[in-house]
Formats: sequence, C-alpha cells, structure tokens
Amino acid sequence: MTNAQSMRAPSNGHDRWLTTPISLAVGAAFFALWFWLLPRWLGFSVEIAGAARWRWLAAVPSVLGFAVALRCIWDFGWTGRGTPVPVAPPQRLVVVGFYRYVRNPMYVGFATGWIGLWVIFGHANPVAIASVAAVALGVHLFVVFYEEPTLRGKFGADYEEYRRNVRRWWPRLRGWDQPA
Repeated sequence: MTNAQSMRAPSNGHDRWLTTPISLAVGAAFFALWFWLLPRWLGFSVEIAGAARWRWLAAVPSVLGFAVALRCIWDFGWTGRGTPVPVAPPQRLVVVGFYRYVRNPMYVGFATGWIGLWVIFGHANPVAIASVAAVALGVHLFVVFYEEPTLRGKFGADYEEYRRNVRRWWPRLRGWDQPA
C-alpha cells in the first residue's frame, strides 16, 4: 500500500481526537507568542486617532493570514495526526485545504498576518525591514535544508509528486488534487 493509499485508509477517529487538540494547543502557543506577547515585548502600540486610522484596514489581511495559519494547524492535527512542531510532526502527508495550493501555507499565512500587524503598528523602518528579511531568509533556509529533506525521507514518492505539482511559496490558482 502506498503512502497515498494509507492516507485515505479508514481510521477509528481516536487518533484524530487526540492529535488535533494537541496541534491546536501548539498553534495557540504560536499565536500567543507571535500575536500577543512579541508585540508587547517589542513595545508596539497602536495610535487610534488621526492619520493612523487607515492602518486598521491592514487588520483584514492580518486576520485572514492568521486564519490560514490556524486552518493549517488544524489540518496538521486532523489529517496529518501530528503538530507543527518538528519533535511531533504529522504522521501523514498533509495535502488538504490550503496545502493543495501552496506547500507552505502556514508560513505564508503567518507572514501575511505579520505584515498586516506591521502596518497597524506602524513600525516600518530600515531595522525592522532588515530583521524581517533575515527572518524570511532563515525560514526559507529551514524549509529547504530541513523540512523538505525530512518530508522527502518520510513520505518518499508521494512527497516528490506533491513537490512537483505544488510550489513552495507562490500559490496555485486552482488546488492540486492528488491522483487516486
């Protein structure tokens, strides 16, 4: 039986009800760190009056980006039977939801969410831009040199087929449907 066939094998559902809450708890910790604690630690505050009012428009992509990341965290638990944390990774290749459009939707969602927050908080300066560029490069290198080889080793031909059909960072217009 191939990995693709085993991914569709019936399950008693018990493992889903165990891994999904764990994945959501890990996701909540990520959200707490990146959305609530980090801005406070960095001293970010929001002006509500005056010219800063237009910044609240950035809440739309911010909320949508974080919603994408949350859905991906759900998919890791429900479909993948694991979490986003490398020490408890999904046991099944996750090719549902936003993963049908782009291989790294959680990162793309977090980036969109953070860009929206960046606009809301009004902290675009050369140091912040350089920091974001360094983090983006670090994430890219982590994906290329750790995540992709790990997934290739774990899921073999199924991951290779997925990789050939779904781009790393730029979403497809139509979701990829893996062959039966």
